[in-house]
Parts: sequence; structure tokens; C-alpha cells
Amino acid sequence: MTVYIALGSNVGDRAAHLQAALAALPAPGVKVRAVSRFDRTAPVGATGHGWYLNAVARAETDLLPQVLLGRLRRIEHALGRRPAPGRKKTPRRVDLDLILYGRARIQTPQLTVPHPRFAARRFVLDGLAELAPTLHAPGSPLTMAQLQARALRR
Repeated sequence: MTVYIALGSNVGDRAAHLQAALAALPAPGVKVRAVSRFDRTAPVGATGHGWYLNAVARAETDLLPQVLLGRLRRIEHALGRRPAPGRKKTPRRVDLDLILYGRARIQTPQLTVPHPRFAARRFVLDGLAELAPTLHAPGSPLTMAQLQARALRR
């Protein structure tokens, strides 16, 4: 199954944190095939936080979506992410989001795929358009390149 994972960091040596996350992704059941360029972006919906460094990775997996999500959370924790109880918008050493899992549409309390805000996040669209410009998100008539172009006009 082809999956797309967004990576972000806004604490410390952001590039090193993203490189560490990318190095931790390959494991039994997960093969990273491509990584977008790293982009510097302003934090969304939060003030007083450092700018992010973001990227998108394309990987192949035979893991179930929930198992892959668990692996992403363990990588975040191993690299020093510590969620603040009751706060969603906190500085992050590393943030990994499962954006797309093939053509699947998943809605559980723990996981929503496609990621519910991927089309509103320019850095995700930029990475997706770089790696897979002709890819359609499940249920969308638009390609990643078209979604990116639409976001550029806003």
C-alpha cells in the first residue's frame, strides 16, 4: 500500500529531527520510497511558536493503518515528543501525520484518512504535489497539483 506521511518540527535542530524521523521510518513493513524537499513554514493556529520545517514522505507498507499510526506515534515519542495534556497546539520536536493510506477512507476515534486538514495545509500540498502531482485524494476529482494551484490562488 502506498502511504503519504507529513513530517514537521519546530523545536531545536529541525532538520536533524526530520532526518532522525526519516531514518526511523524504514522498518519491517515500511519502505520509504521518496521524500519531498524540506520547507520552512509558519505555525498554523498557534502564536509564540517557532517556524516549522516540513516535508512529506511516500512509503510502501503492508501494515494496517492503525498499526502504522502506532509506529508513527512511537517514533515521535522516541524522538522526544511529549504531548501537553489538554493542549493540541504545542511546540514539537517531531510531528508525524498519516495523510493518505492508498485510496482508503478511514474514520475512527484515533485515525481519520485522508487527513482531515491536508488540503488546507499548504506545506502538505506542496510535498504531495512534488511527489505525486497526478494523484487524486480519495473522493476528490482534483489532483494534488490542482489542489496546490488552488491553494496558491488563495
